[in-house]
Amino acid sequence: MRFYQDITLLPDAEVSLGFLWQKVYQQIHIALVEHKIGDNQSQVAVGFPEYGNGAFPLGRKLRLYASERVQLEQLGIEQYLRRLNDYVHLKSVQDVPDVASYVSFVRHHAKGEARIEKDHQNKARLWAAKSGKPLQECLDELEKSRPTLQGKLPFIWMESQETKKREESAGRRFPLFIKRSEQPCPVRGAINCYGLSHPDNPVSLPAF
Repeated sequence: MRFYQDITLLPDAEVSLGFLWQKVYQQIHIALVEHKIGDNQSQVAVGFPEYGNGAFPLGRKLRLYASERVQLEQLGIEQYLRRLNDYVHLKSVQDVPDVASYVSFVRHHAKGEARIEKDHQNKARLWAAKSGKPLQECLDELEKSRPTLQGKLPFIWMESQETKKREESAGRRFPLFIKRSEQPCPVRGAINCYGLSHPDNPVSLPAF
C-alpha cells in the first residue's frame, strides 16, 4: 500500500463520536461496495491510526489505503461524505512514508450470547447421547471451555448494503467488530467491502 488519505472525525456537543463513526463508516462501506472489484472484494483498505490509544477505542481518525493513487482518486470519498462536511476533515491523497512496522485490521466474527448458549446446549446434548452421561454433568463440564463474548473489541454498528439490495428493504443491522494485529512485513492479502482483511489472508498496512 503506497498511498493513503486521512479522514478525521469532528464530534460536537450534539453529535457523539460513536454516532459519527456509524454514519461515516456506513458511507465508506457504500463507496467500497459501489467500487468493488469482485464479490465482496475491494482494492481500498481501511486503517485506524489511533486504534486503542484514546478514550474512544477507535480514536478519531480513519485512514484509506491503496496501492495506486488513482484508486483513491476514483473512489472520490468526498462525494460520499458531503452530507457530513461539518463533522469530518478530509485530507488529500498522500504518499505513504517509509515505515518499519505494519498492521492488519480484520473483521472479527463474534458470537452473541444467544448463539453461544445454543451451541453450548447442542454440544452437551450430543456428548450426553454419545457418552451416556447425564445432560447436566455434560453441561457443567463444557462450562469450563465455554466461549466468552468479545466485549473488549471495538465495533461499529453497521447496515449490510448487500442484504439491502437483495431484499429491497432495510439492511440487517449488526456490530462490526474490528481487531488489529501486528504484521512482521508487507503482505498482499484480501480486502472486503468494509475495507478490512479476511482473518486467513490479511493485508498488511503501513503503521504511522
